[in-house]
Amino acid sequence: MIKTFIVICIGAGLLACSSVTEVILKPSIVKLDATFPSNSSIDSIVKPYKDSLAKEMNVVIGTSPINFMTARPKGTMNNWFADAIFVNQTYNVRLTDPVMCLFNVGGIRSSFNKGSITVGDVFKVMPFDNELVWVKLPISSINSIESYLTKTGGEPLANANLVQGKLQLNGFNSQTKFFWVITSDYLMNGGDKMDFFQQKIEVKFTYKLLRSALIEEVKRQGLLVVDSTSRVTF
Repeated sequence: MIKTFIVICIGAGLLACSSVTEVILKPSIVKLDATFPSNSSIDSIVKPYKDSLAKEMNVVIGTSPINFMTARPKGTMNNWFADAIFVNQTYNVRLTDPVMCLFNVGGIRSSFNKGSITVGDVFKVMPFDNELVWVKLPISSINSIESYLTKTGGEPLANANLVQGKLQLNGFNSQTKFFWVITSDYLMNGGDKMDFFQQKIEVKFTYKLLRSALIEEVKRQGLLVVDSTSRVTF
């Protein structure tokens, strides 16, 4: 009993002390610039990885014959981007239903200049870890896609055209009840207000980064294919 009483007293004393103790934490701002002292031990650890990454980013994987351009309603970068993904995803697939590619101009964060193309250049074009997906949509959703493309002024398309505001899909006929759209998981989830993807019937996940597919196609083409045709007209 005495031991128990002592423990209770000590505990009560600690609580009493904690109740009257005020701890004030004041944040401080540390300016990181050239004057900030470096840590040689940390730098020595990081440097090999930094050098290895830089070396990987500087590897030349292809050549661009022109300065590619991203624009609305058409752009050479728009066309190359969408075509590269379409070829990458369908070159060994037997298509039995209409399939198109649809992306957003805003998602293409850079373009290719004339000359050598490095891995780092592709990272600039697609810095995000977005994955490629196949989205199955009912034919009734075409009207929503047409309205969206008309409102935005055009987006990157492959294996399809918007002619006078009407979407034309290769492989479409009177018996078609649905079609597939190859796009990114970001857009499929409603990114950039592509709400028509909410009408999806099915989704096939490729588990492949969009950027990885672009790198593969730059390597495969060697000299990039240029297509300056207009795929969006009003």
